[in-house]
Amino acid sequence: MKINTSLSVVIRITLWLIILLGGAMYAYSFDKNNLLFHSPLFHILSAPIGLFILRLAFRAAANGGKELAKGRGKDMPRLETNRLITTGIYKCMRHPMLFGLTLLPIGWALLLGMPTFITIIAPLEMLFIIFMVIIFEEMEVKKKFANEYKDYAKKVPMVSFKRSCLRKVFRKYKR
Repeated sequence: MKINTSLSVVIRITLWLIILLGGAMYAYSFDKNNLLFHSPLFHILSAPIGLFILRLAFRAAANGGKELAKGRGKDMPRLETNRLITTGIYKCMRHPMLFGLTLLPIGWALLLGMPTFITIIAPLEMLFIIFMVIIFEEMEVKKKFANEYKDYAKKVPMVSFKRSCLRKVFRKYKR
């Protein structure tokens, strides 16, 4: 099976899986004897919240991907563009997909109901993701789109917490 995407994207997806699964395994080593981890009530409360957050994260990824696809030429790999996208949700924030996906660790931690994952590991993973976006994603896009991206970055924040923008990012994905 041939995957039509760039090495950079494959590396990032692999890194996401490693931190999510590794975080869960590491947290389990601390939480396996934790009374809260074995409490059905805790899981009844945390799991639906985790599912809700995961749903938001995947909606943001779907909406961002749908908008990015408008800038992909015929021969471009998935999740790659040959045109700077500044429309739709990219009009109000530069990294809506990654903003949403930053929620994955906390959603996953709540779904699993692991106190150490929820309180320590997931927040650290979220910070790591933000760091990766600031360093690598911004660097790649600046290199690819040069002055056009610099002008765009002056007008549009990396992330926006305006209600109208968040509605666009997390709206229900329409096929």
